Amino acid sequence: MSESELAQAPLPWAYGAPPLQARLRSTPEDFQVEEILGYDADGAGEHALLWVEKRGANTDWVARELAKFAGVPQVAVGYAGMKDRHAVTRQTFSVQLAGKPDPDWSAFPHAEVKVLAATRHSRKLKRGALRGNRFVLVLREVQGNREAAEQVLTQIAARGVPNYYGEQRFGREGGNVAQARAMFGGRRVDRDKRSFLLSAARSQIFNSVLAARVERGAWDSPLDGEIWSLAGSRSWFGPEPFTGLLAERLARADIHPSGPLWGQGEPPSQGEAGALEREVGAANDDLAAGLAAARMDQERRPLRLLPKDLRWHWQGDDALELSFELPAGAYATVVVRELASIA
Repeated sequence: MSESELAQAPLPWAYGAPPLQARLRSTPEDFQVEEILGYDADGAGEHALLWVEKRGANTDWVARELAKFAGVPQVAVGYAGMKDRHAVTRQTFSVQLAGKPDPDWSAFPHAEVKVLAATRHSRKLKRGALRGNRFVLVLREVQGNREAAEQVLTQIAARGVPNYYGEQRFGREGGNVAQARAMFGGRRVDRDKRSFLLSAARSQIFNSVLAARVERGAWDSPLDGEIWSLAGSRSWFGPEPFTGLLAERLARADIHPSGPLWGQGEPPSQGEAGALEREVGAANDDLAAGLAAARMDQERRPLRLLPKDLRWHWQGDDALELSFELPAGAYATVVVRELASIA
């Protein structure tokens, strides 16, 4: 599916049009996120590792305010991932104090941000250095077919959902892709924005490949020439013949079919999978050429997203609570979109 076609229609669903209509984020408490680092603090070192709860606040802003409060430059503050602003989120920040004592974190002067715990650590937190996130979401003003919704939830628990990039990646009204095109055409942008625009361009091509795979019913099953993503890592392998061993690994979610994160050179996929990816790349040739010129590497992302420990319960007749865990880089909104159209 080309970008122009995607602009005219929603990305295809795995289980048909969603059976519910609902509101999400009626209050920040209806969208709760808890970061999972996957490791504990060392207990010693020049960095303070802070467990922070924020409500209706931007991650970058919190980092700036922590630096100001601690009397250190902003570069001394690290975090593993950006978290939603219109939500209640709990995540870890690191603050390099370099011989300075810990300030009284309980006196942090913003009511919407609380430092819940502080421990010393030897290293600065790096972007992407987390295992995943836990979500608790509440859909309100729910309308639609409750029985069909239960069936979709059961399917999601068993098969997962297409691992689309969420709309957050593309900016307001999808404008990041247009800005990426302008950048590739010669418009100057600052370094931080350049990184966001490169990511948006890659995400656009990936979503287009995944949309085509969903339409073929092959987002959670292989095509000839498939490249496999290894669960829980950025590693991939293939293509190779689809054997019984690969089928067994696919069934237990040790591996997933993958799509391209575009860069220089040709994608490693072959056969039917490779032909599809090259067709989408040709339909987005300006984005593909811009990413190659920026010397981005060809990388891979799983096409299938399996929410871990998916649970749900109805709160009366018109509210539905969902809870689940996702790996780093995955979007809760792409789980919800299979179930409900959000007003």
